[in-house]
Amino acid sequence: MISNNMNLFLIFLSAMLVNNILLIRFIALCSFFGISNSMEASIGMGMAVIFVMAMSSTVTWLVYHFILVPFDLTYLRTAAFILTIATFVQLEEMFVRKTAPALYRALGIYLPLIVVNCAVLAAAFLCIDYNLGFVKSIVYTMGVAIGYCFAIVLFAGIRERIDTAPVPKAFKGYPIAFITASLMSLAFLGFKGLFGL
Repeated sequence: MISNNMNLFLIFLSAMLVNNILLIRFIALCSFFGISNSMEASIGMGMAVIFVMAMSSTVTWLVYHFILVPFDLTYLRTAAFILTIATFVQLEEMFVRKTAPALYRALGIYLPLIVVNCAVLAAAFLCIDYNLGFVKSIVYTMGVAIGYCFAIVLFAGIRERIDTAPVPKAFKGYPIAFITASLMSLAFLGFKGLFGL
């Protein structure tokens, strides 16, 4: 039991830090750069992605293993996964619009774009491609989602500090953001080899 729990912990840690979806795999960089100029919007986007990723990966795993594979329809997995993700994004968008209008306005176009956020789709595909069981796929997906949230909030905090720093005019805006993201990516490379991962 202890080794099984340790195995789940290592799956989670690997997905969150060692193979971070944003800073190591470089997936979903559009939302990473687009929304990270505000801490509030970054936290909101991170929470939104955690919800959508956790729910959609769970449902897509079930759809894949209990519908697509038994009926030999695996060629429809991309369409089935996108439809599932779109459903959860729509539900989340309605919820955020009703409960947090300020956050809804801050996220703007990026909230509905979670549908095409490649990190959400990548997590669903990776659970299938790594042949993870149901519990391991939930743990892996939560690691990916929390890693996404951690990276975008950390980046937003750094960007807010950089806005008040004496940055040369040529580097203001996206140039310094790309340099910062590159340095963060190098820092996350330091997690390689952690616990043998």
